[in-house]
Amino acid sequence: MLNQKNLSPAHVVDARQDPLAGEAAWHLLAGAGEIVVAKGKKHLVLDPQKDSKDAILEQTLGRTGNLRAPTLQIGDRLLVGYSDALYANYLG
Repeated sequence: MLNQKNLSPAHVVDARQDPLAGEAAWHLLAGAGEIVVAKGKKHLVLDPQKDSKDAILEQTLGRTGNLRAPTLQIGDRLLVGYSDALYANYLG
C-alpha cells in the first residue's frame, strides 16, 4: 500500500527482531493523539487520553504480548494492524 501511494517510511523496525512489549509498547501508545486498530474489515479508534490503558493494550497487543504489526505512526496517529480499507482511509 505504501508503494502504491509513493510513500516511504522515515524509520522501520523489524518486529521479529526488535519486538515492542509491556511498558515500551505503552509508552509509544500513550504518546499518541489517536490510535486506530484494524479489526477485520472494520477499525476501532482509541484515545489514550480517554480510554483506559488496559482497554488499549487489549486491542493493540497480540497473543505474545507484543505490539501488533504492522504499526505505522503518522504524526500523532498510530495505525495498528493491517487492513486495506484502514490504510486507504488514512493514507489517502
